[in-house]
Order: sequence, then C-alpha cells, then structure tokens
Amino acid sequence: MNPAVFLHRQLTVDGVFLHVISAGRPDKPALFFLHGFPENWQAFEAVMSGLCNDFHVIAMDLPGIGKSGKIASSDKRTIAGYVKGVINALEITDVTLVGQDVGGMITYAYLKSFPNELSKAVIMNVGIPGVDPWPQIKQNPRIWHFQFHNIPDLPEALVSGKQRTYFDYFYNTIAAKPDRISDNARDAFAEAYTSADALHTGFEWYRTFEQDEKDNVITRENQIQTPVLYLRGEKEYGKLDLYLDGFRASGLVNVQGQIIPGSGHYAPEEATDEVVTFLKEFMTETKK
Repeated sequence: MNPAVFLHRQLTVDGVFLHVISAGRPDKPALFFLHGFPENWQAFEAVMSGLCNDFHVIAMDLPGIGKSGKIASSDKRTIAGYVKGVINALEITDVTLVGQDVGGMITYAYLKSFPNELSKAVIMNVGIPGVDPWPQIKQNPRIWHFQFHNIPDLPEALVSGKQRTYFDYFYNTIAAKPDRISDNARDAFAEAYTSADALHTGFEWYRTFEQDEKDNVITRENQIQTPVLYLRGEKEYGKLDLYLDGFRASGLVNVQGQIIPGSGHYAPEEATDEVVTFLKEFMTETKK
C-alpha cells in the first residue's frame, strides 16, 4: 500500500490538536490503532496497509507525541477521553480499539471508562496497572526502565538529543526480530519524540502508573461484555494464561488470547502478517 493513500488530518478535541491518520472505506467497521513507547502512529502503518481493503483503519499520534499537541495529564483514563473525542469527531460507531504497549493500557482504560461502547477491543504485549500479574511485572528486574522513567527530570536530561540511541536499545533487546524495525522507522520514531514536550510525555506515561493502578482498582468490579482479544508475542516474558486470568478477574467477561509466533514486544512490525491475520479472524467472529 502506497503511503499516499493515507489521509492525514488535525482534529481538535477539547482545544488540543490531534494528528489522525486513516485509510480504507468509512462505511466499513473501524479499527482504531493506539501505539506505545517509544513509537508513533507509524508503528501500525504496515498492519493498516494489510487491513485497509476490508476495514476503515485509523491511527493517531497519542497526545503530546509527533504532530499531536500535549495534554495536561498522561494518565491512561484521561488519554482514553481524548480517544473518545476523536471517535466522536469522526462520527464512527462500529469501532474496535487496538492498543499495543501503552496503547493497550489506554484501550483497557477506555473499556472501563466507557463500558460496552466499543464493538470489540484488542490489547497487545502489555501488562495493565492494577491487573494481575502487575505485581510480578513491577518486580521484574528485566523491566528496569519502569523505575528509571519514573524519576522526575533525569531521563529527559540524559536522553534529550540521544533519542535514537536510547530507543534503539529497546528495539534491539525486547524485539525478537530487531531487523524488522527499519532504520527509516527508527528515525521516524526518534523524530516523533524530538521536542522537549514529546520526550517528557513519553516518560510521563510511566510516572502515571500509580494513578492508573488506582483508577483500574476502582473500576475492577465493572463487568465489561465487549469481546476482547489479548495478543502476546511468543518471545515476550510471562505466560499468556496469567494475563488472561488477570483480565477475567478484573471484569473482562469475554476475553480470549493468542500467541504471536516468533514475535517479541513489537509485534506490529515483527510479525505484521500474523497480526493482520489475527485481527481479521477476530473481526469476523460473531459476538458471543
């Protein structure tokens, strides 16, 4: 798919400009993609290209990243409110949110904040604050960057001007297939975090985990009937069933899981064809 077929627009939600990208036919069911750290909407570009003939595909730079303006708070419930604002502005109703990494946390917050409004939801390669196995995730020494990013100001001071070098560490160590994340993509991701505000926003996502955890504990009893697919890379740390049990205990009544063969953390790039296949299959399933 030629990038020229993507429609780029700036939408205003509560006074904030948000960069929104779309392709495909607006009369088809919508798949709305939310990226994670340290990426922008282009993390899903190849997946969107593989789906645009059958669906209305949409993505955005999360608030504060790339061409989207910053917002006052980076807690996931607040960001979910801006995602809802985009959905309302686009006047789409049959929507499936697909979130990877931080985007998955936002998708979960959306499910809980706006119960049963989504047609379906997909959460990829992420643990959710306050949802098992979150206590084990926080104690895992392999996830050292959670604590580092939580330190006020220091990460910004050390990483500013070295975004590409710092981000490369993650692509090279938690991806099973680092070569699938091209130099052009890595340059684009670093560019999306070039400004002081954008870099600060990326770290603020981690600094709000404590608030996210509180929000998710409060909404734990909310029973969500929306069908949810949890995708996890085969090479990711942790067993799939632990995450599924946690989701069910947190009120996601209709959740299923799939392992993405051969993939690490960045599945949309590492295993594009497999992710496209899983999403197509999930979208064509009849609601239970």
